[in-house]
Amino acid sequence: MTTEISSNPANRPNRIASVERNTAETQVSVTVNLDGTGQGTIDTGVPFLDHMLDQIKRHGLFDLDVKCNGDTYIDDHHSVEDTGITIGQAFAKALGDKKGIRRYGHFYAPLDESLTRAVVDISGRPGLHMDIPFTRSHVGTFDVDLFSEFFFGFVNHAWMTVHLDNLKGKNSHHQIECTFKAFARALRMACEYDERALNTLPSTKEAL
Repeated sequence: MTTEISSNPANRPNRIASVERNTAETQVSVTVNLDGTGQGTIDTGVPFLDHMLDQIKRHGLFDLDVKCNGDTYIDDHHSVEDTGITIGQAFAKALGDKKGIRRYGHFYAPLDESLTRAVVDISGRPGLHMDIPFTRSHVGTFDVDLFSEFFFGFVNHAWMTVHLDNLKGKNSHHQIECTFKAFARALRMACEYDERALNTLPSTKEAL
């Protein structure tokens, strides 16, 4: 039996999900509320990643709790990638059958000299397309190569198509941060309910 989505937001089901991922390299737990207010606690053991995940919850208005215990004594790679994987799994779980969502989202976010465009399609087909011409290899101790590892982990497990293009930028910190801000806003738009199509799937295939 199909559950109808109410036109009254107060009567809609909670879109909340929790996921744990435990390996020999990391132990990650994530809880997300797609209809939150930007609250939550982030502790991945990688301070720069924490700062970027704060952008997702604040600008996406997702309640997001993330805890990662990882082998950062080796490097940050496993923690960053596995955090992306687990957050992606949590979003996929919280979205459920995807009925009534907008599906598509897009946003341009500036940060001083940097400007990034993010486009999201909750398509059921994972794909990441990035064009970020970084001007240096590290931001503090954070290896900018790990930026793509986070997003590959996310899209492959959230089953989304994501395009991220830094159109302008000279400061790598700004390039990354405005990308996360643009992504957060685009993801928020894509996850939101379409009030004109609450009880349909946004696909001519009737499947996502």
